[in-house]
Amino acid sequence: MFAAHDIAVVDLRDAGIDESSEEDALEVYATFEENALAKAKYFHERSGMATVADDSGLVVRALGGRPGVHSKRWSGRSDLSGQVLDDENNRLLLERLSGVADRNASYVCAAAYVDGSRSMVRRGEVPGSIVDRPVGDGGFGYDPYFFSSELGRTFGEASVGEKERVSHRGRAFRALISALVGGVSTE
Repeated sequence: MFAAHDIAVVDLRDAGIDESSEEDALEVYATFEENALAKAKYFHERSGMATVADDSGLVVRALGGRPGVHSKRWSGRSDLSGQVLDDENNRLLLERLSGVADRNASYVCAAAYVDGSRSMVRRGEVPGSIVDRPVGDGGFGYDPYFFSSELGRTFGEASVGEKERVSHRGRAFRALISALVGGVSTE
């Protein structure tokens, strides 16, 4: 997306920034926007370069917006990682939704930009609902349980191209790039 607008991008490795335990304390805020901005500011300070970062997760209406900003860590199982952690998070999701008729949910992403003189955050969302059984083996996290209203299938069933077209992350970054290219002021 950035290349399409002639914006050069390097990842942390190419910028010479090694992973640090300090990063674990960045996602402590109540909103996706605050977490994304905290990460962008942190890595801008470390690199001295214009920086983009994001925060995203699943928001379930009947659960008061949970798992929300805690989507990856929702089960509280810091001893797990990868697919095993995804499985535990999904088990908890289904447990909490047991007997609940309202399965409306959305994936949300906040994409942030910081360059020292300005900062901005843009949000992207994709509506859907939670299904009782995993469908499809694509994606990760909650994808096999997230039925996209727009696609008419779960993100686990969707092709990469289909998911990119409607994804919360894609929408947030397209909005951010549009603001950057259009010269929109800070937010």
